[in-house]
This record gives sequence, C-alpha cells and structure tokens, in this order.
Amino acid sequence: QVQLVESGGGLVQPGGSLRLSCSTSGIFFRLSDMGWYRQAPGKQRELVAVITSGGNTNYTDSVKGRFTISRDNAKTTVYLQMNSLKPEDTAVYYCNNHRSPRPWGQGTQVTVSS
Repeated sequence: QVQLVESGGGLVQPGGSLRLSCSTSGIFFRLSDMGWYRQAPGKQRELVAVITSGGNTNYTDSVKGRFTISRDNAKTTVYLQMNSLKPEDTAVYYCNNHRSPRPWGQGTQVTVSS
C-alpha cells in the first residue's frame, strides 16, 4: 500500500524558513524521481521541485535560489528546505513520484503571512 505523508508546514512570517518532510512507503523510493508540488487556493496544483533517483534537481523559476529539495534513500524520505518565504508561497504542499504519480497524501499547509 502506497503512503505519502507530508509534514513540517505551518505559519511563518515573510522571509522565514520551513523544512518540509515527506515520508513514503510502498514505492521503489530509491529508483523514483520525487517531486514536491503545491496548490494555492483557487489554483491548480503546480510542480515546485524535482529530485531524480540520481540526485539531480530542478526547480520552478519562482523558487530557484530559495528552495532546496533533497532525499534520504535509507529513510525513504524527501525534504524541501524553504528559505526567504514569500506570501505567494502560501499553499498546501504535496510530494509524489514524479514520473508515476500515486494517490496524493493529505499535504501540509504552508502559510506565509505577517
């Protein structure tokens, strides 16, 4: 059974930082390209960052230089370090297998507000 469990969200002031975690089970994590996605109210879900099975990374332009995606294969967990947060980063954040998406988890809410 596939499980994707996101955590680490919260309320943070502009300029602050958060570290999101996504614990996975039921997928071949070590062989999977993993992505972080987000969905803001009234908007479609968008891809934020990807890390390949080999450790290569890619980011959407709006988060380049501020967000860092990483993975721990031993823990089958993917992380998203978010720095210099902006109000427009407010969204529910999800992780998933980038090339073979599975049922979505519950996500973790990130709210950037003063």
